[in-house]
Amino acid sequence: MNVKFRLTIMNFFQFFVWGAWLITVANYWFGTKNWDGAQFGAIFSTMGIASIFMPTLCGIIADRWINAEKLYGALHILGGLTLLYVPQVSNPSDFFWVILVAMIFYMPTIALSNSVAYNALKKGGLDVVKDFPPIRVWGTIGFIVAMWITNLTGNKASENQFYIAAIAAIFLGLYSFTLPKCEPEGNTTENKSFMELMGLSSFKLFADYKLALFFVFSMFLGAALQLTNAYGDVFLDDFKHDPTYADSLVVKYSTLIMSISQISETLFILAIPFFLRRFGIKQVMLFSMIAWVLRFGLFAYGNPGDGLWMIILSCVVYGMAFDFFNISGSLFVETSTDSKIRSSAQGLFMMMTNGFGAVLGSVVSGQIISLYFTDIKTGEKDWHNIWLTFAAYALVIAIAFAILFKHKHNPKEVEAFNH
Repeated sequence: MNVKFRLTIMNFFQFFVWGAWLITVANYWFGTKNWDGAQFGAIFSTMGIASIFMPTLCGIIADRWINAEKLYGALHILGGLTLLYVPQVSNPSDFFWVILVAMIFYMPTIALSNSVAYNALKKGGLDVVKDFPPIRVWGTIGFIVAMWITNLTGNKASENQFYIAAIAAIFLGLYSFTLPKCEPEGNTTENKSFMELMGLSSFKLFADYKLALFFVFSMFLGAALQLTNAYGDVFLDDFKHDPTYADSLVVKYSTLIMSISQISETLFILAIPFFLRRFGIKQVMLFSMIAWVLRFGLFAYGNPGDGLWMIILSCVVYGMAFDFFNISGSLFVETSTDSKIRSSAQGLFMMMTNGFGAVLGSVVSGQIISLYFTDIKTGEKDWHNIWLTFAAYALVIAIAFAILFKHKHNPKEVEAFNH
């Protein structure tokens, strides 16, 4: 097998594991377990809590002591074993802790998979900007396939979704030990400072104004991503309370409708090399932020009837919103940092987006929705104004980024990705 195909398999199962349960866990929580909604938001915060420290910690370990692909494999096996236990949990409190443990093992693998891929492509003499996006697109396809399998087999409200994810995780963990070696590059001790000896060099990136600003905006955009993950499927499902739309395809197949977002990702991932070379990282990030405004704004006015096109279009622009930020951002970090801190720098990016950003998004949005957009008597949510508020948030972030982030695009800069 050539290196690109081997990395394709890795990316496919990396996100298959997540897609098997992430979008449908709400159906299991409310539909099967009949647990209280007040505690549900905490489930999505587990990803943020785990991402605050685990990606960076594991990145440091991979940069200094253990091959990234071996650490990656061990984490997936441990995560898979944890997911196998999830169906045995009988109360919301224990469910939170078990999912948190699963996320502690899973979240750092996203950054590690990028490190393994970048290292393997460069060692193989391949063009990272050109060759990585077509490989990464299979991660999104894996996420979609998992969503469809869970939904179409009738398991979107059953414990089987966790078994599907667990088996895939354990398989991926074992498979990863066959991947190209990604050995530590920062394990020598001569003339090292204390920060370098402890593997904390990546934190010095905050001393660079441009990178520090990039990481701050990564946190704010990470919050936007959390909003769509936590509330997208529930928003569509809530149309069942309106007699006009109760039997609509949107309500019956809300998970499949949401998967259009991931299908859109596959197209925009493949467009990243062109956009990066043509417009540069600042413009690509701005495109992402504008797409977030459209994502939320279209949801605000969409419905399963004459507004169905808005829901569909919102799912389509999600591809640009997600990819132009997450994938391009990861590539920007790769070219802006030393290969000796590759894994910890990617972990730092994950910490800001899926760590602090996710916690910010889940906690603040939950409070705002509860205080201002939920009917105390009926519990019904004012989705129109919820999405408009989120759209305004994304617009403010876009304007601030355009003004504060100074970056002059040089078309030749993408060549740095390959060195």
